[in-house]
Amino acid sequence: MINPETVKFLKALKKNNSKEWFDENRQRYAVAKDNYLDFAGEILGRMKKIDASLTDLEPKQCVFRINRDVRFSKNKDPYKTNMGASFSKGGKKVQCAGYYFHLEPGASFIGGGFWMPMAPELNKIRQEIDYNAEAFNKIINKKKFKASFGSLSESEKLTRPPKGYEADNPAIELLKLKSFVVMTAVKDSELTGKALANMVVDHFETMMPLIDFLNSAID
Repeated sequence: MINPETVKFLKALKKNNSKEWFDENRQRYAVAKDNYLDFAGEILGRMKKIDASLTDLEPKQCVFRINRDVRFSKNKDPYKTNMGASFSKGGKKVQCAGYYFHLEPGASFIGGGFWMPMAPELNKIRQEIDYNAEAFNKIINKKKFKASFGSLSESEKLTRPPKGYEADNPAIELLKLKSFVVMTAVKDSELTGKALANMVVDHFETMMPLIDFLNSAID
Protein backbone atom coordinates (compact mmCIF):
# COMPACT_ATOMS: atom_id res chain seq x y z
CA MET A 1 0.00 0.00 0.00
CA ILE A 2 1.00 3.63 -0.38
CA ASN A 3 2.32 5.09 2.87
CA PRO A 4 0.95 8.44 4.10
CA GLU A 5 4.54 9.74 4.23
CA THR A 6 4.90 9.15 0.48
CA VAL A 7 1.89 11.36 -0.17
CA LYS A 8 3.21 13.99 2.25
CA PHE A 9 6.56 14.00 0.47
CA LEU A 10 4.94 14.67 -2.92
CA LYS A 11 2.86 17.49 -1.45
CA ALA A 12 5.98 19.06 0.07
CA LEU A 13 7.91 18.66 -3.17
CA LYS A 14 5.20 20.52 -5.06
CA LYS A 15 5.68 23.49 -2.71
CA ASN A 16 9.47 23.29 -2.74
CA ASN A 17 10.48 22.18 -6.23
CA SER A 18 14.18 22.99 -6.13
CA LYS A 19 17.44 21.05 -6.10
CA GLU A 20 18.41 22.59 -2.77
CA TRP A 21 15.23 21.39 -1.03
CA PHE A 22 15.41 18.00 -2.73
CA ASP A 23 19.01 17.46 -1.62
CA GLU A 24 18.03 18.29 1.96
CA ASN A 25 15.15 15.80 1.76
CA ARG A 26 16.84 13.08 -0.28
CA GLN A 27 16.34 10.48 2.47
CA ARG A 28 12.59 11.20 2.49
CA TYR A 29 12.58 10.72 -1.26
CA ALA A 30 14.46 7.42 -1.00
CA VAL A 31 11.85 6.08 1.42
CA ALA A 32 8.98 7.32 -0.77
CA LYS A 33 10.59 5.87 -3.89
CA ASP A 34 11.03 2.45 -2.25
CA ASN A 35 7.42 2.52 -1.09
CA TYR A 36 6.15 3.30 -4.59
CA LEU A 37 8.43 0.65 -6.09
CA ASP A 38 7.05 -1.91 -3.61
CA PHE A 39 3.50 -0.90 -4.57
CA ALA A 40 4.33 -1.22 -8.27
CA GLY A 41 5.82 -4.64 -7.53
CA GLU A 42 2.61 -5.74 -5.81
CA ILE A 43 0.51 -4.59 -8.77
CA LEU A 44 2.85 -6.22 -11.27
CA GLY A 45 2.90 -9.51 -9.38
CA ARG A 46 -0.87 -9.68 -9.44
CA MET A 47 -1.12 -8.58 -13.07
CA LYS A 48 1.30 -11.30 -14.20
CA LYS A 49 -1.35 -13.84 -13.13
CA ILE A 50 -3.85 -12.14 -15.44
CA ASP A 51 -1.79 -10.86 -18.37
CA ALA A 52 0.92 -13.28 -19.56
CA SER A 53 2.57 -10.55 -21.67
CA LEU A 54 3.93 -9.02 -18.43
CA THR A 55 5.69 -12.19 -17.27
CA ASP A 56 9.27 -11.03 -17.88
CA LEU A 57 8.75 -7.50 -16.54
CA GLU A 58 10.41 -6.25 -13.34
CA PRO A 59 9.16 -3.35 -11.16
CA LYS A 60 12.20 -1.18 -11.94
CA GLN A 61 11.29 -1.38 -15.64
CA CYS A 62 7.90 0.15 -14.84
CA VAL A 63 8.59 3.11 -12.55
CA PHE A 64 9.56 6.46 -14.06
CA ARG A 65 12.36 8.72 -12.82
CA ILE A 66 11.31 11.74 -10.77
CA ASN A 67 13.74 14.07 -12.56
CA ARG A 68 12.18 16.17 -15.30
CA ASP A 69 13.73 16.70 -18.73
CA VAL A 70 13.66 20.51 -18.88
CA ARG A 71 15.73 20.96 -22.05
CA PHE A 72 12.76 21.83 -24.26
CA SER A 73 10.26 22.97 -21.63
CA LYS A 74 9.34 26.44 -20.42
CA ASN A 75 8.71 24.90 -17.01
CA LYS A 76 12.17 24.57 -15.47
CA ASP A 77 11.10 22.85 -12.25
CA PRO A 78 13.68 20.08 -11.85
CA TYR A 79 11.36 17.41 -10.45
CA LYS A 80 8.03 15.83 -11.24
CA THR A 81 5.47 16.17 -8.47
CA ASN A 82 4.13 12.69 -9.14
CA MET A 83 5.24 9.08 -9.24
CA GLY A 84 4.20 7.05 -12.25
CA ALA A 85 4.39 3.41 -13.26
CA SER A 86 3.68 1.95 -16.70
CA PHE A 87 3.02 -1.77 -17.00
CA SER A 88 3.43 -2.97 -20.59
CA LYS A 89 4.99 -6.00 -22.23
CA GLY A 90 8.17 -4.17 -23.20
CA GLY A 91 8.55 -1.92 -20.17
CA LYS A 92 8.18 1.85 -19.96
CA LYS A 93 10.52 2.60 -22.89
CA VAL A 94 8.76 0.45 -25.52
CA GLN A 95 6.09 1.79 -27.89
CA CYS A 96 3.05 -0.35 -27.14
CA ALA A 97 -0.22 -0.28 -25.22
CA GLY A 98 -0.15 -0.79 -21.47
CA TYR A 99 -1.49 0.04 -18.03
CA TYR A 100 -0.56 3.10 -15.97
CA PHE A 101 -0.90 4.26 -12.36
CA HIS A 102 -0.27 7.91 -11.54
CA LEU A 103 0.30 8.97 -7.93
CA GLU A 104 -0.08 12.73 -7.46
CA PRO A 105 -2.00 14.28 -4.56
CA GLY A 106 -5.04 15.99 -6.02
CA ALA A 107 -4.55 14.45 -9.47
CA SER A 108 -4.03 10.69 -9.08
CA PHE A 109 -5.52 8.35 -11.67
CA ILE A 110 -5.62 4.83 -13.08
CA GLY A 111 -5.21 4.77 -16.84
CA GLY A 112 -4.12 2.76 -19.81
CA GLY A 113 -4.10 2.31 -23.55
CA PHE A 114 -1.69 3.82 -26.08
CA TRP A 115 -0.89 7.52 -25.76
CA MET A 116 0.22 9.32 -28.94
CA PRO A 117 1.58 6.37 -30.91
CA MET A 118 4.07 7.16 -33.67
CA ALA A 119 2.79 7.21 -37.25
CA PRO A 120 3.52 3.54 -38.10
CA GLU A 121 1.74 2.25 -34.99
CA LEU A 122 -1.08 4.79 -35.31
CA ASN A 123 -1.75 3.73 -38.90
CA LYS A 124 -1.89 0.06 -37.90
CA ILE A 125 -4.33 0.80 -35.07
CA ARG A 126 -6.58 2.83 -37.35
CA GLN A 127 -6.53 0.10 -39.95
CA GLU A 128 -7.47 -2.52 -37.36
CA ILE A 129 -10.33 -0.37 -36.04
CA ASP A 130 -11.54 0.16 -39.61
CA TYR A 131 -11.49 -3.60 -40.26
CA ASN A 132 -12.89 -4.62 -36.88
CA ALA A 133 -14.96 -1.67 -35.69
CA GLU A 134 -17.65 -3.98 -34.33
CA ALA A 135 -15.18 -5.83 -32.11
CA PHE A 136 -13.57 -2.58 -30.93
CA ASN A 137 -16.94 -0.99 -30.12
CA LYS A 138 -17.92 -4.10 -28.20
CA ILE A 139 -14.87 -3.65 -25.98
CA ILE A 140 -15.34 0.05 -25.20
CA ASN A 141 -19.12 -0.21 -24.79
CA LYS A 142 -19.17 -3.02 -22.26
CA LYS A 143 -21.17 -2.05 -19.19
CA LYS A 144 -18.27 -2.43 -16.73
CA PHE A 145 -15.83 -0.66 -19.07
CA LYS A 146 -18.10 2.36 -19.42
CA ALA A 147 -18.85 2.39 -15.68
CA SER A 148 -15.11 2.39 -14.94
CA PHE A 149 -13.83 4.81 -17.57
CA GLY A 150 -16.71 6.40 -19.43
CA SER A 151 -15.28 6.64 -22.94
CA LEU A 152 -11.93 6.94 -24.67
CA SER A 153 -10.23 10.28 -24.08
CA GLU A 154 -10.72 12.75 -26.93
CA SER A 155 -8.08 15.22 -25.79
CA GLU A 156 -5.93 14.22 -28.79
CA LYS A 157 -8.16 14.13 -31.86
CA LEU A 158 -8.18 15.33 -35.47
CA THR A 159 -10.87 17.74 -36.61
CA ARG A 160 -10.96 16.15 -40.08
CA PRO A 161 -10.84 12.50 -41.20
CA PRO A 162 -7.30 11.09 -41.36
CA LYS A 163 -5.77 10.53 -44.77
CA GLY A 164 -7.25 7.48 -46.50
CA TYR A 165 -10.59 7.51 -44.68
CA GLU A 166 -13.90 9.01 -45.74
CA ALA A 167 -16.07 11.21 -43.54
CA ASP A 168 -18.97 8.77 -43.79
CA ASN A 169 -16.95 5.85 -42.39
CA PRO A 170 -19.05 4.38 -39.52
CA ALA A 171 -15.98 4.43 -37.27
CA ILE A 172 -14.75 7.88 -38.32
CA GLU A 173 -14.88 9.42 -34.81
CA LEU A 174 -12.66 6.63 -33.50
CA LEU A 175 -10.35 6.91 -36.52
CA LYS A 176 -9.83 10.63 -35.79
CA LEU A 177 -8.26 9.81 -32.44
CA LYS A 178 -4.49 10.29 -32.07
CA SER A 179 -4.42 8.54 -28.69
CA PHE A 180 -6.38 5.55 -27.46
CA VAL A 181 -6.47 5.94 -23.70
CA VAL A 182 -8.88 5.67 -20.79
CA MET A 183 -8.53 6.87 -17.23
CA THR A 184 -10.38 7.25 -13.96
CA ALA A 185 -9.53 9.54 -11.06
CA VAL A 186 -8.41 8.28 -7.66
CA LYS A 187 -9.36 10.34 -4.62
CA ASP A 188 -6.70 11.40 -2.13
CA SER A 189 -8.68 9.59 0.56
CA GLU A 190 -8.22 6.34 -1.39
CA LEU A 191 -4.45 6.60 -1.88
CA THR A 192 -3.33 5.17 1.46
CA GLY A 193 -6.15 2.66 1.91
CA LYS A 194 -5.73 -1.11 1.78
CA ALA A 195 -8.24 -1.27 -1.07
CA LEU A 196 -6.09 0.73 -3.51
CA ALA A 197 -4.22 -2.26 -4.94
CA ASN A 198 -7.50 -4.11 -5.51
CA MET A 199 -8.92 -1.04 -7.22
CA VAL A 200 -5.93 -0.66 -9.53
CA VAL A 201 -5.83 -4.33 -10.54
CA ASP A 202 -9.60 -4.43 -11.07
CA HIS A 203 -9.46 -1.43 -13.41
CA PHE A 204 -6.44 -2.85 -15.24
CA GLU A 205 -8.31 -6.13 -15.76
CA THR A 206 -11.31 -4.22 -17.09
CA MET A 207 -9.18 -2.45 -19.70
CA MET A 208 -7.23 -5.59 -20.68
CA PRO A 209 -9.32 -6.31 -23.81
CA LEU A 210 -8.51 -2.77 -25.04
CA ILE A 211 -4.78 -3.31 -24.40
CA ASP A 212 -4.90 -6.65 -26.22
CA PHE A 213 -6.71 -5.14 -29.22
CA LEU A 214 -4.22 -2.29 -29.58
CA ASN A 215 -1.16 -4.50 -29.20
CA SER A 216 -2.53 -7.08 -31.64
CA ALA A 217 -2.96 -4.28 -34.17
CA ILE A 218 0.69 -3.24 -34.01
CA ASP A 219 2.28 -6.69 -33.67
